[in-house]
Amino acid sequence: MAKYSTGRAGGGGDGGTCELCGTATDDLKTATVEGATLSVCPDCASLGETTGDSSKTTESSDATKSRSKRAAQNTAKAMDAVSGDSTHWEQDGTDYEGDRLPYLVDEYGERVQEARQAAGYQREELAAEIDIDENELLAVEQGRATSASVGGSLIRTLEAELDLELIDE
Repeated sequence: MAKYSTGRAGGGGDGGTCELCGTATDDLKTATVEGATLSVCPDCASLGETTGDSSKTTESSDATKSRSKRAAQNTAKAMDAVSGDSTHWEQDGTDYEGDRLPYLVDEYGERVQEARQAAGYQREELAAEIDIDENELLAVEQGRATSASVGGSLIRTLEAELDLELIDE
């Protein structure tokens, strides 16, 4: 199966093989599928936006928006199929900014570890004291707050408990 358009298979009866499924056909069409312009068979043409002439590969912004909207709808349907319930989206909406991680000072992980040790806490003791998972505290101490999806509320709690500044103003 071809991974990109070779430009040799033209549309409209030139003959060749579909660049998606490999079917040999005399009726290839040019279609934009996931941003790639390909020569495809009639069956695969429904997977993308087709153009009548293989030399013209422009795509309107309306078509891009439409495809993006369909992708978002399909993702939402898939998520709802997994959970079996879409009412949480309808009632609560989304709150991606609710607990944003602020900009942190350099070497924040080392500062937290040193302050924890100076306060006489073992990692598991501090985690229990402030009611967080020990792995979250470990992620902060290792400087992985962003990749571990640690929220800003945890950082502020650590600042208060250990009396140190971690947020870079």
